[in-house]
Amino acid sequence: MPRINYEKKIAENGNLPEHVAIIMDGNGRWASRRGQPRTSGHNAGVNTVKTIVKAAARIGIKILTLYTFSIENWKRPKSEVSHIMRLLYEKTRSEVDELNSNNIRLTAMGKIDGLSVSRRRALKQAMEATKKNTGMVLNLALNYGGRTEILEAVKKIVRDIKRGLVNPRKLDEDMFAKYLYTNGMPDPDLLIRTSGERRLSNFLLWQTSYTELYVTDVLWPDFGESDFFKAVLDYQTRNRRFGEVTAS
Repeated sequence: MPRINYEKKIAENGNLPEHVAIIMDGNGRWASRRGQPRTSGHNAGVNTVKTIVKAAARIGIKILTLYTFSIENWKRPKSEVSHIMRLLYEKTRSEVDELNSNNIRLTAMGKIDGLSVSRRRALKQAMEATKKNTGMVLNLALNYGGRTEILEAVKKIVRDIKRGLVNPRKLDEDMFAKYLYTNGMPDPDLLIRTSGERRLSNFLLWQTSYTELYVTDVLWPDFGESDFFKAVLDYQTRNRRFGEVTAS
């Protein structure tokens, strides 16, 4: 059976998603099925992140947002949370050169102040070191929650209304979006969720109103280039009407 050249097919199809978001799910189950601690699943998941980031940049994705750590994830066992945070710290520091060599700019969104001082510093340094890159934006959702994001936006708007900076009668969706973490970014065109779960899990609740969803049973550590390319190819077959009716 001939090997499929996914990148060539994607290029030929055109209609490339500008912004892809991914819920990276299944690290724990991947480890459990192998009789290993959950931490080994997170280690394997980091390798997948590197693979997918490079693949996305190579085919021309402009923004890749990864659901890296949710507000709810703090409820996990302390040992697991500590391991995830240590991985975040180590990889943020060690991958800067590779991000620069691939012309990738690192950004982050969420309640970043909730991270430790050392992790905030490492993240800030990595973002500063890559800020001049003009290729793909790698956007990490850290200590992130969709409902929290919306509530914070509302509080900021109320504050600005009280200061006379916002006329409430002129408040619309475009203005509201400027108060979200994703201000300046287009909404995701494609949201991929691995491990077969069919829910948003409090991720980009406002921004995914018309996002195309792609769910795969593949666990995140097993999610490879071809799996990512299949998701993009599937997106390219979609007819995005945004509530309109296509003329027959």
